[in-house]
Amino acid sequence: MGTQIKALLKLATQRKTVREFKRAIPSVENIEEVLNTVCQAPSGSNMQPWRFMVIDDPKLKTGIRQAAEIGEKAFHEKLSEEKKNKYQTMGVSWQKPMLEQAPILIAVLSDRNSPNSKPSVWLAVGYLVLGLEAVGLGSVTYTPSDYKKVQAVLEVPDEFKLETILPIGYSNDSKVKGYRKPLEEVTYRNRWGEPLKR
Repeated sequence: MGTQIKALLKLATQRKTVREFKRAIPSVENIEEVLNTVCQAPSGSNMQPWRFMVIDDPKLKTGIRQAAEIGEKAFHEKLSEEKKNKYQTMGVSWQKPMLEQAPILIAVLSDRNSPNSKPSVWLAVGYLVLGLEAVGLGSVTYTPSDYKKVQAVLEVPDEFKLETILPIGYSNDSKVKGYRKPLEEVTYRNRWGEPLKR
């Protein structure tokens, strides 16, 4: 295995979802480096339909949290008891303190008028989470249940859609990384069910 792919695998393996952050504020230079890397992601017809809003204003973060929690509360109230219990076991609730606690939020938006904007933007998000890990920052991809409420707080033009918000900072989350299925369980060769290795 080559050195570069080993380094990438190490980053991907150590990367975990982080919902609790230290107060230390990441440098703007680190954020710029990561976003510069993210902009190299592939996109449909090379339209690069992504936009990134870096948010560190405490009042704006509070407004985002309040708007997000309205949608989350409505979503959680509609859940079956089974799903409520599952979310509870995972430590997920309608409350989103990470939106205020994280020193920085990155809102990721897609251009509605661009072909294949959603898959293109989510490819960029993949670059983003690995880039943040590379500079020692933790993150979580939070997708609001009612993105329109959050988008209104951000005053985003109608031609763009909020895809996700990443609270980012230095991890203060002791939780271990979730289980990952082994390669042989999720890959096939030529035909469905045929193992990759023969």
